[in-house]
Amino acid sequence: MRSLFPVTDLTTTAAAPDPSGLLTDREWSLDELADAYAYPATGGPWLRANMVSTLDGAAQHDGRSQGISCAADMRIFGTLRGLADVVIAGAETVRLEGYRPARAREAFAGRRAAAGQGPAPAVAVVSGSLDLDFSLPLFTEPLVPTLVVTGAGAPADRIAAARKAGAEVVIAGEGARVDPARAVRELADRGLRRQLTEGGPRLLGQFVAAGVLDELCLTLSPMLTAGDAQRIAGGPGVTVPERFALASLLEEDGFLFGRYRRRDAR
Repeated sequence: MRSLFPVTDLTTTAAAPDPSGLLTDREWSLDELADAYAYPATGGPWLRANMVSTLDGAAQHDGRSQGISCAADMRIFGTLRGLADVVIAGAETVRLEGYRPARAREAFAGRRAAAGQGPAPAVAVVSGSLDLDFSLPLFTEPLVPTLVVTGAGAPADRIAAARKAGAEVVIAGEGARVDPARAVRELADRGLRRQLTEGGPRLLGQFVAAGVLDELCLTLSPMLTAGDAQRIAGGPGVTVPERFALASLLEEDGFLFGRYRRRDAR
């Protein structure tokens, strides 16, 4: 893995000296990746997204992201999970990607303990209808309780079923829909400030439209798929496009791993 852009320099795209020795064509250790992707020290929540896209803008192939990913992408995926308090995903993504509980990883145990985190991030599933299978391991076998984020107008029987399965229900909307900004606040109020969303595109689009996304970790896959696959973010567009700043850029085997931060992020 090679650094194409100084990890610590957010203002220039010029090449810079690399006293850390990271500007080398080798596989980075998990500790090095964790340092590079560390959450900033802020008093409030920090919402980061992790997505993958082909050269022609497809976020999936045959309905899943795995076909356009690679081993290095999965190492970064695991690192981002290892740093997060909570992983946020939409119900459709949970179903399509076969989500399971996040697991504790020895490589991040010391770092998490020093940060006051539990052994693994919680998973928060965003669903207005709560059309979820609560018999799945995500709900029956989590290391830390799974959360379901929904609106106050969600079906009462589904809320009861979620609670019976051991999930924590988070109300983040007055009607049947979830308010993205309120979801971020509600999770932060529960001590889950280091937030990571893995989509899908509809959920990421809602976070973008609400103006609450602080950072995007985007893997650009050197593949072309054509077809009509979704982009990484969907839904209504924003009135004025929001400019993000490039924070770091890594490369391995033609895959680019970019990290972008909102310019006025906390």
